[in-house]
Amino acid sequence: MEKNFLVAPHGGKLIDLMPDNETQLRKELEESASLSKIKLSTLEFSDLIMLGNGAFSPLEGFMVKSDYISVLSDMRLSGGTLWPMPVTLAAGNIDNLKTGVRAALTSPYDDEIMGIIEIEDIYSYDKEKEAEKVFGTLDASHPGVKKLMEKGKYHIGGKVKVFSEGGYPQIFPEYARPAKTREIFKAKGWKTIVAFQTRNPIHRSHEYLTKVMLETYDGLFIHPIVGKLKDDDIPADVRMACYKALLDNYYPKDRVVLKVYPMEMRYAGPKEAVLHAIIRQNYGCTHIIIGRDHAGVGKFYGPFDAQDVFDTIPDKDLAIRPVKMDWTFYCQKCNSMASYKTCPHSDKDHKLISGTKLREMLSNGEYPPEYITRKEVSDILIDYYVTLKERQL
Repeated sequence: MEKNFLVAPHGGKLIDLMPDNETQLRKELEESASLSKIKLSTLEFSDLIMLGNGAFSPLEGFMVKSDYISVLSDMRLSGGTLWPMPVTLAAGNIDNLKTGVRAALTSPYDDEIMGIIEIEDIYSYDKEKEAEKVFGTLDASHPGVKKLMEKGKYHIGGKVKVFSEGGYPQIFPEYARPAKTREIFKAKGWKTIVAFQTRNPIHRSHEYLTKVMLETYDGLFIHPIVGKLKDDDIPADVRMACYKALLDNYYPKDRVVLKVYPMEMRYAGPKEAVLHAIIRQNYGCTHIIIGRDHAGVGKFYGPFDAQDVFDTIPDKDLAIRPVKMDWTFYCQKCNSMASYKTCPHSDKDHKLISGTKLREMLSNGEYPPEYITRKEVSDILIDYYVTLKERQL
């Protein structure tokens, strides 16, 4: 009998909330047409897909009050399983909703019925408390806090059935459910798989980090997020072109798997880093790279807070392990990429460039130095930023 060396899903079981076949899907859609409807936000839309495809295992729906309170206070579901942040469905008006009934969940972009919820709980909640617990701030300039404060004042909790993956499989050929990536890793015979979470194009520091991983682990899983990001983040199609240019030219094809997932970023720093780890465990990974300012935004978190949070989690509660990586840079004296752990030279020998400066160069059609980004990537980004600048004139 063939052995399966893959890590177990978080909570022990990979959840699948999608219909088994087309006949069942048509039946469910017909029955849901007459139900009361709840229009999803963009965040809830992406969360529903993550619930449906098993990426949020062991969750089977939007959180009821007991799970919500436990997650905020202890980073655990009410049954004790580690879970770092709420996954909730909000409503501003509950006049047509009550426990014990079903409601249809519709897309924020049109009237497509994305799924149904069996309403188990309806409860009010304290937005400021949630902001403090999840984001560590009440500052409305934090994109996660801003979005939270715009939500309805009630949460609707209950198990869901999911009918649609929001068009992601059609838009992105690289889209894959956790069950699929597990099949891929198993077929390759990989026992150790390290995940690289990204919402940006891969620059030379990222390339250095990921290639260091290839020296140690059987496979590298590059897993960019393609759900909604901040307005100033680079669109997914542009980033995908950058990833493919790098992988085609600078990575061993048999050692790397590139897939996407549809979650929307919360920018919650340490709490989101733990969520990213759980998701990658569900996809079959044994390790995840946690670098500087992982899932952070602005100056809201310390550069290595997202690494430190894993020191507070007992090993028995999380099978995937973080690989904590230091700040990396190009050192003129080493004549190579390096980090503070490997380079003996002073900061004046280290070549860095700010994100603001990089965007300015690209939008002016200027090529950044090769130690910052590969020319193939710069070509794509210059085209994007120059076109964006022209549109804004």
